[in-house]
Amino acid sequence: MDAYGEQEQLWAFRQAFEDNVPLPAEGSVVGEPVVVLAFDYDGNERRGLTAKCRTADGLKHVVAAADLLMAPGTEAGRYVAAYRKWMGLTSRPTAASPKLGKARLASEPVELVVLSVQQKAAHCRLLSGGAEVTLRATRRLDAVPGEIAMVRPLKQWTDDGNTYLSGRIESTRLDVGALNFVPLKMEPRGVWEPAQEYWGEDGAPIARWAKPIIKRGPRPQFEMEQVLPGLDHEDPDPDADPIVQANDRKDAGDAEGAYNILMSLCQADLRCLDAHSHLGNLLFDRRPKDALRHYEVGYRIGDVSIGENFDGLLPWGLIDNRPFLRCMHGFGLCLWRVGRFAEATRVFKGMLWLNPSDNQGVRFVLNDVETNVAWVDSRNR
Repeated sequence: MDAYGEQEQLWAFRQAFEDNVPLPAEGSVVGEPVVVLAFDYDGNERRGLTAKCRTADGLKHVVAAADLLMAPGTEAGRYVAAYRKWMGLTSRPTAASPKLGKARLASEPVELVVLSVQQKAAHCRLLSGGAEVTLRATRRLDAVPGEIAMVRPLKQWTDDGNTYLSGRIESTRLDVGALNFVPLKMEPRGVWEPAQEYWGEDGAPIARWAKPIIKRGPRPQFEMEQVLPGLDHEDPDPDADPIVQANDRKDAGDAEGAYNILMSLCQADLRCLDAHSHLGNLLFDRRPKDALRHYEVGYRIGDVSIGENFDGLLPWGLIDNRPFLRCMHGFGLCLWRVGRFAEATRVFKGMLWLNPSDNQGVRFVLNDVETNVAWVDSRNR
């Protein structure tokens, strides 16, 4: 009652658990017995309520409260069932996942979703099960937020309730479909009319790339949800915008400070596309192959949110579309730089269909990309 929006409702649930559920309480997570020590909410709507649990070997983990299985007939069971019902889930979790225990992590390779990277440490979560762990390494970790890393564990330990793992990354892959994220919302914003678009000087021939777009006719416009952890979108304070803060750090010569801000945004929510695009920007000049990986994560997350059969527009003029278009632009440029011309061509043509006004200017380089003119040669003209 009197809880408006998901944030207030989640805080209300958290308070209800604190007031009415006796702890510690016994339960299980994906078949492993645990003792639930506390319920909490950290403000991340995507993650929702969390529960701190202790496994039989004494290790402590923070898991999603919705993954708990509590004894029927208990207050804990009743409140977890109510919370799952509010989330639109069945009353009891049924999906099987690997256990959280030490044997699982310490004896065989494990797949971790990378959430953030700080040189020789990465904050991750188990791909199966969702428990969070900090990966330590003896050298720079070759992974970017959103990738899935196959890790060969060497040692595991806990400190102040947090789980740490040392090991080496054997491989990484990008599979956003396996991340199990909530797709970004697409809000309708009217209909786009080709006749209202500026196609060049009067009497000048229509560009080749524009002809099929004009022929296709009117199409619906959409604005993609922009996720920016820590910013109140209803009453935004420009000085509190973390992307602006990161750019200010970068412009002042503090690239490391900018990097840390952007990584914290990825850790809070991998759907923060602007964090991926600006991480790519930090590396674009010096390390295009690494920049490509950052841009691609943001692009793929947005692309999955759009869906396979999308036939609308995401105009640059609708500002929440810009993070996705920035990722797409950076991805296309990096593909071009590393000689992947056919892929770059598809990305740039896709951008023109999404945003025919082409505020980012890909029409000016499309011919060079289509004819396999190297990035360096094109720049030197």
